[in-house]
Amino acid sequence: MVLELVIAGFFVQAATPLEAARDRQDRPALERSVRETEASAAKAPNDAAAQYRCALAASYLAEVDQELRDKKAARQAAEVGIKAAERAVELKPDDAENYRVLGTLCGQAITDLMSGLTYGPRAKDAIAKAVARAPNSSMVYVARGVGNYYLPPQLGGGLESAVADFRKAIDLDSRNAEAYLWLGLSLRKENKDAEARQAFEKSLALNPNSVWVKQQLSKTPAK
Repeated sequence: MVLELVIAGFFVQAATPLEAARDRQDRPALERSVRETEASAAKAPNDAAAQYRCALAASYLAEVDQELRDKKAARQAAEVGIKAAERAVELKPDDAENYRVLGTLCGQAITDLMSGLTYGPRAKDAIAKAVARAPNSSMVYVARGVGNYYLPPQLGGGLESAVADFRKAIDLDSRNAEAYLWLGLSLRKENKDAEARQAFEKSLALNPNSVWVKQQLSKTPAK
């Protein structure tokens, strides 16, 4: 396993400043990025790229807020991003990535039953459109898997569907650290701790700066 981690280290992809802030759970840096990109998006309402950058920054902030168990802040960040993502979709309706981020943000905005009724269907619809437009995108399947991870089987989700999506994402891109992270979370929830640790270890090898992955690995039993 050590050798595998060393070898994988040669294939670590350089993170953007935004990704680096997310990986180290740097809330102030992410909040600053959201403010800056939101201002830029407001100045360029017809620039799809500007809208997308705001949506992505907001999604990363919401992600970290969730990791830090601040649901209220996560929802607030997500709702900022949803506005930008909806505008990006309006401007570029054929871009799967815009739908992926919109679906992710709608999922992040769900904090209770009422918000689930509001944002749940919107999240599912956006991800379905992303899959239809980019059936070979690894990150699109991660996004769908995350939705299935939180959605009960009675409503069409569940761990079995989530695991299938994360494995599909890995098949499409074996260097997708996010896919391994979420696969680990799903396997651990199925009480498959040894397999979950392997997934977390692969995720960490691909993204060694992720605080969240380190935390998940440290609290997952070896057996």
